[in-house]
Amino acid sequence: MQLLKEGDCIRETYLIEKFLGEGAFAEVYRVRHQFMGRQAMKVFKRIGMDRYDIDEMLGEAVLLSKIGHPNIIRVFDANVFETPRGICGYFTMENVPGGSLESFWQSYGTDFVPLEITIDIMCQVCRGLAVAHKENPPIVHRDIKPQNILIGYEPEGIRARVCDFGLAKKVNPLTLLATAAGTLAFKPPEIFHDLKTDSCAGDVWALGVTLYLMLTDRLPYEVDPVFGWSDNHSFDKELTLPSYCNPTVDIALEKIVLRCLDFDQKNRYLTAKELLDDLEGWKKPAHRESNPPKCMSSELSKDVLGIAHSPLNHEEAQRLARMALTKVKQEGYRGLSSAADIMEEAFNKSPSLREKYANLVRLWRDGKVM
Repeated sequence: MQLLKEGDCIRETYLIEKFLGEGAFAEVYRVRHQFMGRQAMKVFKRIGMDRYDIDEMLGEAVLLSKIGHPNIIRVFDANVFETPRGICGYFTMENVPGGSLESFWQSYGTDFVPLEITIDIMCQVCRGLAVAHKENPPIVHRDIKPQNILIGYEPEGIRARVCDFGLAKKVNPLTLLATAAGTLAFKPPEIFHDLKTDSCAGDVWALGVTLYLMLTDRLPYEVDPVFGWSDNHSFDKELTLPSYCNPTVDIALEKIVLRCLDFDQKNRYLTAKELLDDLEGWKKPAHRESNPPKCMSSELSKDVLGIAHSPLNHEEAQRLARMALTKVKQEGYRGLSSAADIMEEAFNKSPSLREKYANLVRLWRDGKVM
């Protein structure tokens, strides 16, 4: 049962507009601040906390406020409120109506996400994560995956933001390692042998898994959830090269992916900044070989991460697009922000709309009516 419902008002400041989703420890809502407009609110499920518990739960908000980077989700407020069952902690952050990278990726249906867009997004993720890795001692995210990367539109174009630092941890300054946590399919091989080996290189592996997924519509390795952390055999199979699945992937890009997914963490990029340097140096080939390798198309659907949260629905997408266009027509400048939010929701239900209206949303975000 959800902690809050639409119409609830928190601390006489935040109006609950919509339930966005939940994880193991918290629920996320879209809220409207009485002065600052729409935000996202993360509400922790644990009720009746004491001061120590509150400080521990809100550690993510404190961490995010200290890192501060355009490609890391921005935090606005952290506090507690009373419920009939006791005190509940929360913090508010940027609302990104486009949703997660998972939804963005799924919106392309049976098509691969274009290479330039994939690399642009991954570069932005690396820029944000590089700030955390540069801390002394370094901060490891420990749960990098498409669900924890948010995608939205700004006047300059697509902006990616890393979120959900709830498992982030400063590594031991002597060993540069931390205790393992996170999602099995995105964890490196060494974790399955020693749970105390989470590191910046482990984050790089997760970035590599994410990049591989974006390029191929499949996971490089799939961990059997039945065995969990004790599964030592999922990495025994030979890795299918990205270029075999997607012939637009060239040798240079493939080398970057394979270095991220090297079993020996010493051979990987040791930090997100090292990976970023190579991604920024990559250039899309001007032409491909005359006989590219066989392409294993993405004919089934993008369901390798489970049931799609935003399944394609072209009729609903068209309805949302019309609603956004009508809002701008009727309300002019006053309706631009809300219209852009609605249109970004439509994008995740129909990739054709993303191609048609992306530039229009960028103008709306810049406060321009066309």
